[in-house]
Amino acid sequence: MKFAEHVTFGGTGFDRAAHLRADPGKLAALLAGPDARILPVWRGKPLLGGERDRALVFLPAGHKVLNAARNGPVFLGLEGGLAYFAQDISTWQAPEMDKARLGAFIDDSEQHHPDLPHGQSFAELRRNMARLSARDAELAAMAVGVFAWHRNHRFCARCGRPSEVVLGCWQRVCPACKAPHFPRTDPVVIMLITRGNKLLIGRSPGWPEGMYSLLAGFMEPGETIEAAVRREVAEETGIRVGPVGYLASQPWPFPSSLMIGCWGEAQSDEIAIDEHEIEDAIWVSREEILAAWASKTPTLVAARKGAIAHFLIKNWLSDTLG
Repeated sequence: MKFAEHVTFGGTGFDRAAHLRADPGKLAALLAGPDARILPVWRGKPLLGGERDRALVFLPAGHKVLNAARNGPVFLGLEGGLAYFAQDISTWQAPEMDKARLGAFIDDSEQHHPDLPHGQSFAELRRNMARLSARDAELAAMAVGVFAWHRNHRFCARCGRPSEVVLGCWQRVCPACKAPHFPRTDPVVIMLITRGNKLLIGRSPGWPEGMYSLLAGFMEPGETIEAAVRREVAEETGIRVGPVGYLASQPWPFPSSLMIGCWGEAQSDEIAIDEHEIEDAIWVSREEILAAWASKTPTLVAARKGAIAHFLIKNWLSDTLG
């Protein structure tokens, strides 16, 4: 696909310097040096500055904001002579905390730390991903994804004992049975299913009114990408899919998925929704999508900008998939 790596979180060639993860002495020296930069993350929200165009805010080691961290920082990598880390400070109690909005599909709340300047706040990554530079989006995805893994995998999956963090926070090891555990990534297929000039889109319960997106679903053990595409579309809509191909992929750190974007040719038109899977599914033409997006009609709201669904639909509309 043309422009496949232009997708949000697509990467910029940032040097993760993985060879340093096994050298705790070197990592400690980098962290203690004047060239260390640390990204604080609070409950999955990175620290951002700016208003219209947003940017990650990195703090020097020893900054008061980092006192809320219970564990050591994750080593992200090296760039331009600087060593980049990220640190989870989720134990900090934000004064503006609205528990009902935290983790919601649309969380527009932002939390300001009193030891930081005005204009810097912890903000939900999904709302801001399209406003970050490609490099900042890559680093934010790394940090948010790794912290989510640590939060959900504190115990050994083999024997149930608490595990310990090693390798610059990129691995956990069980001190009891010695089992190693690495950050997991769950593969998800997301499908641009077409039939002539029509595109198949659907919506899940709880989405904002009028929002539709591409169909998607987790892959299962022993399943190829092509088989997963056909199975998911058939399960959710009853539509049979013939030829399938790969388009692009996107790391999706909410919490730990890899979205595998594919195209597929539908072999049937009639939709039979599985209400246990999705709320609705419809066929729409290019002209209908363009008209709806241009008028911002609430009856057909675009997929979230920055998500691979929006990226694939936009390229389909502009005929730049091939």
